[in-house]
Amino acid sequence: MSEAEAAPRRRSPLVFLVPLLIFGALAIVFGVGLFSGDKSKVPSALIGRVAPAISLVPLEGLQRDGQPIPAFGNADLGKGRATIVNVFASWCAPCRVEHPVLMGLAEADAVKQGKVALVGMNYKDEAENARRFLGALGNPFSAVGVDRAGRAAIEWGVYGVPETFVIGPNGHILDKHVGPLDQAAAGKLLQRALQAR
Repeated sequence: MSEAEAAPRRRSPLVFLVPLLIFGALAIVFGVGLFSGDKSKVPSALIGRVAPAISLVPLEGLQRDGQPIPAFGNADLGKGRATIVNVFASWCAPCRVEHPVLMGLAEADAVKQGKVALVGMNYKDEAENARRFLGALGNPFSAVGVDRAGRAAIEWGVYGVPETFVIGPNGHILDKHVGPLDQAAAGKLLQRALQAR
């Protein structure tokens, strides 16, 4: 065997750089997609369609003025007025952040006068914890339905809590906001609900 055959073939340094360059390019592409754009504008295939059928039970023990607060279902959505549906849970930290905004939304003239309904879907929560959450922070909702197993949220395409939907008077989903509401987002959803009348 000759000396040239016995010596291992030397590889070009570029062979090692190519995978690193490909990885770096992919990381940049994913990073730009992940950190740019409005996260609240997650596309929903349900916009413009009738809200998926749900039948929720009331939050046990939740009362206002000594009367039980009802649940809601599809029969309650689209009764000639728009409805804002907020998906929340007591264990959700961003839900606590947005709650003062919901309390303010409940005080809006359109909601107080019944032109727009504001209801809550309690997601995968314990009844006692949900009651404590609403008791401590206030209850902005005229109805609260319990989605204990999370099935209704799956049907509605919920990615995580909180999420807020606008349902038109005809029962169609008009808009969706992902993440905690701020004043601007709540104002936009309320305007969307009022325009649907």
